[in-house]
Amino acid sequence: MNTRAVQTDSDHARSDRDALREKADRSELVERITRAIPDDGRVEVLEGLTLHRSSKPTEPLHSVSEPALCVMAQGAKLVHLGDNHHRYDPYHYLLVTSELPIAGEIVEASRDKPYLSMILSLDANLVSSVMVEAGHPAPSNASSVRALDVSPLDNDLLSAMVRLIRLIESPDEADVIGPLIKREIVFRLLQGEQGRRLRHMAVMNGSDHRIASVIQKLHDDFDQAMDVERLAEEVGMSTSSFYAHFKSVTDMTPLQFQKQLRLQEARRLMLTEDLNASTAGYRVGYNNDAQFNREYKRLFGRPPMRDVHRLRESADAAAF
Repeated sequence: MNTRAVQTDSDHARSDRDALREKADRSELVERITRAIPDDGRVEVLEGLTLHRSSKPTEPLHSVSEPALCVMAQGAKLVHLGDNHHRYDPYHYLLVTSELPIAGEIVEASRDKPYLSMILSLDANLVSSVMVEAGHPAPSNASSVRALDVSPLDNDLLSAMVRLIRLIESPDEADVIGPLIKREIVFRLLQGEQGRRLRHMAVMNGSDHRIASVIQKLHDDFDQAMDVERLAEEVGMSTSSFYAHFKSVTDMTPLQFQKQLRLQEARRLMLTEDLNASTAGYRVGYNNDAQFNREYKRLFGRPPMRDVHRLRESADAAAF
């Protein structure tokens, strides 16, 4: 028998098995998320693992992201970062490697087929540990790496996510097996299309390390006046180089980044501390009420108090 024909038949058989496994995993993921979270909302079902369900599309919902892997079982979502828009669905995963002001909107969801997703928090120490164990080298150049992106979800990563969510119904095993599966998930990510981005999250060398320090400074001092030339000088860059590297990582200029942090914090203050718009704006660094109201409406689509009133009537304020 022709050796090439035998090899071709074997490849076809393997491909068929992979397709069947993928179909079974996707079906199981939908079934288990539906069982674990029967109503709309977000629930942390295991340490670091949150499930999200929505039976209807949403408008853009704003938040500050954390490093995380987002895998969807059903539906579709758009995540807005600066001027860029990232769509993901059951065939693509979202990876976030820094704290970013983002907006997310569910674009495909219904009562019969609700939006269902898993959000796994990522820890830089865990990523570093898996990198060392797997022999992955640290990034060797200083080029900037975008802090949020979408990639195809392969069968091995999908299978690991299914095995992780199974632990919801096996709590006695979760403490022992859960960390092992999380390590596998990080390993799969390091092996995949976004592996370089994940390595940068753990190591943050070169220009990315300097941009990461600026991002942290902006988070800590978002209510203070920004001096871009001084920030660039502190990280050893020219102003033009600093602008270019910052935007390549965050999809925003430093001023846009700070503005979104300020406005999101003002929104939180009005919601949780019942502050009026003028006081909230002043607390986050605005000395001009008209400017605050104008920029708030431009970002959130409504004047401050109308927006807060609407949010109080809404049960779901999750961005991704």
